[in-house]
Amino acid sequence: MKVVIAPDSFKGSATAVEVAEALAIGFQQVFPGARIEIIPMADGGEGTVEALVSATGGKTRSAYVQNPLGDEISAEYGILGDGVTAVIEMSAASGLTLVAEELRNPMVATTYGTGQLIQSALDHGCRRLLIGLGGSATNDGGAGVAMALGASLKTSDGKSIETGGQGLADLAEIDITEIDPRMNETEVVVACDVDNPLTGPHGAAHVYGPQKGATPEIVQILDQNLEHYASVIERYLGKVVTEIPGAGAAGGLGAGLIAFTEAELKPGIDIVTETVELVQRIKEVDLVITGEGRLDAQTIYGKTPVGVAKIARQFGVPVIAIAGGIEGNPSELYQAGITAMVDIIPRPMQLDQAIQEVVPLISQAGERIARLISIGIGLS
Repeated sequence: MKVVIAPDSFKGSATAVEVAEALAIGFQQVFPGARIEIIPMADGGEGTVEALVSATGGKTRSAYVQNPLGDEISAEYGILGDGVTAVIEMSAASGLTLVAEELRNPMVATTYGTGQLIQSALDHGCRRLLIGLGGSATNDGGAGVAMALGASLKTSDGKSIETGGQGLADLAEIDITEIDPRMNETEVVVACDVDNPLTGPHGAAHVYGPQKGATPEIVQILDQNLEHYASVIERYLGKVVTEIPGAGAAGGLGAGLIAFTEAELKPGIDIVTETVELVQRIKEVDLVITGEGRLDAQTIYGKTPVGVAKIARQFGVPVIAIAGGIEGNPSELYQAGITAMVDIIPRPMQLDQAIQEVVPLISQAGERIARLISIGIGLS
């Protein structure tokens, strides 16, 4: 029996690697001779670096960068097994969790550190960048990234603009002649699973600003500043970024990467499945096991289990999805290609207990799946 185990992480309790290994241990209690291939997965958000590094035989690197408030921190990114592709989660340098709740302020928070991670990847010879958006503390439209890469963003009196969303109000001139020339030979692909425009009621400031510490008044200022920023980008770079779906992701970083790096925005799960060559690895297997922390109505919108299932369905391969919780009507998940779902929780328990015991619970679920399959084999 050939089996591919390709789960996402269980956020806050187990990495994708830990989930996959636990499933394999449980499954082999029943089928010790099963040929199992472990492929840790992610959807472009948290855990993408670890999953892709593990799946491709790559390695992690760290660099000293600025956090959203300008303090120096050490942040990690990955270099994949091909040696030329880097995977960067912007939240590693510019994430909301890096800032204490009482200090969160998108008026000053900057993406400069994410630009420094890109520089580090270039220094290590990478010429293809996979950048995951999400979990940002920022609303600077990617201006910090641009400046870290060498772009000049100046006020009317020739000074560099201030960091964060506040500085965009004073932007008068953009000069990209000093951007790192290595970017001209670098492909940038951005994992983006939202379609928010840069500005307006569905834009970066209005939708995501409040969770980053913006008051209603500040939200209005941030939105106006991004509108001005976009107009200066159009004037100097000839690019209209305001209404591009995904431009508003990560506080407008989507727009900034399009404007300054010629980035392509793609669904995160598509980037991951292509990078790990999932089609080639599951087209001739007998079973796929996937999963994530929770299966619910959001799972069909670009989450790992459905992304894996859609590929498996092309080849008629059954897919079993595990989860720490299953909610809502499962019919849409079945229609998307998931054959069956298994909850790892076998009895009533508190959430903190489930988190503490998550690895053995996953392993037990893997064994239950295998025992049910053995019954089916016996009946056939």
